[in-house]
Amino acid sequence: MRLVIVGAGFAGMYAALSAARLRDIEGVSSEELEIALVAPEPTLVIRPRLYEPKPETLTAPLRELLDAVNVVYVQGRAQAVDTQSRTVEIVDASGERKQLPYHRLVVACGSRLFRPNIPGLAEHGFSVDQLDDAVMLDRHLHGLLAWPVSEMRDTVVVAGGGFTGIEAATEMPARLRAILGKDSSPRVVIVERNDAIAPDMGAGPRPLIEEALRKLGIETRLEAGVASLDKSGVTLTNGERIESATVIWAAGMRANPLTTQIPAERDNFGRLLVDDRLRVHSVPGVYATGDAARAACDDAGNYALMSCQHATRMGAFAGNNAAADLLGVPTRRYHQEGYVTCLDLGEAGALFTRGWERSVEMVGAKAKKTKQEINTVWIYPPEAERAAALASADPEHVTEV
Repeated sequence: MRLVIVGAGFAGMYAALSAARLRDIEGVSSEELEIALVAPEPTLVIRPRLYEPKPETLTAPLRELLDAVNVVYVQGRAQAVDTQSRTVEIVDASGERKQLPYHRLVVACGSRLFRPNIPGLAEHGFSVDQLDDAVMLDRHLHGLLAWPVSEMRDTVVVAGGGFTGIEAATEMPARLRAILGKDSSPRVVIVERNDAIAPDMGAGPRPLIEEALRKLGIETRLEAGVASLDKSGVTLTNGERIESATVIWAAGMRANPLTTQIPAERDNFGRLLVDDRLRVHSVPGVYATGDAARAACDDAGNYALMSCQHATRMGAFAGNNAAADLLGVPTRRYHQEGYVTCLDLGEAGALFTRGWERSVEMVGAKAKKTKQEINTVWIYPPEAERAAALASADPEHVTEV
């Protein structure tokens, strides 16, 4: 039997570990149940940190960890899925294609930044979405030092006032001063289509976020979007022109297009609809998890977000359940009642909230310390030691808060 997991992000990694954990508990050998993880590289990109400097350092190797728990790594990109023949078509770095049969499939292919067809966005916009994007932005920022001093050079526009946009924007003043000199005067502007910054955070945390932006000198343009970009700036939908050498797009996510290969219903974000076992509706043998799945977290109407916090736990349940399905043992209902947010606010500290109502628990330096611990410890893979790695993937205990 073979369980194939597509994707080596947080959901895919924990799906592999959790499936291996159940295989071990049931006393089944890796020859009887092969667990294969498909990804271009055996590396976890620490995506929640890509707004930080030195993004090339924000990865963690997975090969030794996968070997420790007898998970087969298959190098390549999943190009297509045939749910009738139960095969995944994989394209390797040389362009060679091969078919990988499966008995159960876990779709953990993640998400991508949504880039609308705005004039100039593809040519002139930056992002912190994928590792390559973040590295390109970082190189561009360092390259600004060779530019003539001007307001355009020193101005960064961030399109999108949500979680990612705020973290990218609040990091930027210190980041630019480190590059351009402590006496430079960076200007950062957040452009948000809604009538308030951080539209999804709610009324409780918002005044604290607004105060942090004021403290950092970050401007906002509300109820406005980006109409067009060019090499020297951005024009907003309200007609305003902002001269800027750096425009960062941080507005909206969509599930990886591989989800369209699964003949099933998807939501507006492209996520596959799944049941409480993370099985894709009406497609036998296929599970979806992480940013590729729309899953209910509880019985109160809350659904998993496209976040590391949800992906890790969802991955553990999906891997466990796909393996349980093959082994003929009971599956487990995915649930994740606990929910926290920890928003980095650059030199203004951070903001920590708990619950879907986002009750503020910590602010400033105390919250910043927690954010740094999350970013440097909690979200990294477990050590490549078999017993500890398998224990870390118990679906009932992954990322409990």
